[in-house]
Amino acid sequence: MSYYDSIKKELEDLLRGFVESAESFNKQMALLGEEKEKIEKMRTGVQQMAKERQVGFPWLAKAYEEYFMLQDKSLIDFLRYKKTPALQASEVVKEYGKIRRETIKDKKIAEYLVEYYENIAPFLLDLKEEVTDIKEEERGFIRDFTEEEQQDEATKFLTKEEYRKLSTIKRNELALERFWRRPKSKWLIGRLYERYVGYLYEEQGYDVEYVGVFKGFEDLGRDLICKNDKEIIVIQCKNWSKFRTIYEKHIFQFFGTVFQYRDENPKKKVRAIFYTSTGLSDLARRFATELNIGLKENFKFNEKYPCIKCNVSRVDGAKIYHLPFDQQYDTTKIEQKRGEFYSASVKEVESAGFRRAFRWQGEKVKN
Repeated sequence: MSYYDSIKKELEDLLRGFVESAESFNKQMALLGEEKEKIEKMRTGVQQMAKERQVGFPWLAKAYEEYFMLQDKSLIDFLRYKKTPALQASEVVKEYGKIRRETIKDKKIAEYLVEYYENIAPFLLDLKEEVTDIKEEERGFIRDFTEEEQQDEATKFLTKEEYRKLSTIKRNELALERFWRRPKSKWLIGRLYERYVGYLYEEQGYDVEYVGVFKGFEDLGRDLICKNDKEIIVIQCKNWSKFRTIYEKHIFQFFGTVFQYRDENPKKKVRAIFYTSTGLSDLARRFATELNIGLKENFKFNEKYPCIKCNVSRVDGAKIYHLPFDQQYDTTKIEQKRGEFYSASVKEVESAGFRRAFRWQGEKVKN
């Protein structure tokens, strides 16, 4: 091989190497392009999820709809193309299948919306709890009484014979005993828990405002506001099953409403305490400590506390007592300096000269 042929071969080999490198480079770039496209699709998908999270995840609901559409299609095809076709039946299946898919899609969207709102506003979880107190057994009792007798809430816990034959003391004692024994809705249990915690602070001399009882889910998580000359304590109560856990989102929500209350009362010393019948997660406990929120974990409700409110009327000085199921129970405040108190015994309060409160009927009865 001549010198020139040798040089030519080296140049061709070098050029071939460049071409192969270029091809390899192009392949790598193509692969990178595919990966970039995948990443871009993922990014777009995440953005879409973030947007649709606020409108109920319709894309996922649509997936459910398409899944059931495929199921319906297989049934429709079977009816149409079987040995003896059932065309009318296939049309019925098709029509009702469409209605069913739309219903399922709407249901899923509603479920995702509820889950999203519950996540950003934990107190909405309590809206799932049962709020009705009257059971079928109570309705059966009520039907036995006259309209006038039904004005007395005790008729929900007594038979007609018991109500009419027992003395006032025994009748009210039995009604109170059954009130505590009878199963209660979760809503009522939560309300009683708030009353109990409020009672403990009233016994310490605080003026207690039962915000949760009167405002319900408009209380912004401030179930009790307890005041004395030195401070204000904002309290949230969660009487939950021992199997449930308080998480940091509940602490954040409570901190937010306490912060707002402090901002509205800049000259007051405001403390925050979280009462719960269950426990907190470790992270929730740490956040509560950092945010200066007092904790009362595993704080149980005591049904044997003295729950009868003994009140002295400001109008005529009448001595009146209220049982937990009486209409004016929650509006009645107990002021010890006026000779008012809590009691556990109907006999004790009637012996002290107190009478049971009448049912409120506009301006006819004043306590």
